[in-house]
Amino acid sequence: MKYLLLICGDSKAYEEMLADPGFVADCKAWGAARGDKLIQSGGLEPPADATTVRVRGGEVLLTDGPFVESKEVVAGFSLIECASREEAVEAARTHPVARHGTIELRAVQP
Repeated sequence: MKYLLLICGDSKAYEEMLADPGFVADCKAWGAARGDKLIQSGGLEPPADATTVRVRGGEVLLTDGPFVESKEVVAGFSLIECASREEAVEAARTHPVARHGTIELRAVQP
């Protein structure tokens, strides 16, 4: 089963990650440890650079960021393949972001 790990954090979490000298290396090592179970992983541009897309009554409505301020934002993702939810929780638990921010774990519907 596939699981999406949404990498989230607030400004304090980002400051902590940037101050952690081993953070980037730890992230690379985490990905390497997943082997072929890591399907894709990446960071996201900040919400200020986002665009929302809606279609209402046949009209396309675009809204450019920044949006309403929130304490926590989605900053990245990892898509992994796991045999069970427990295995996915273990992968999220060991992700370096879990030391500073939050990881929201979601099963991908088949």
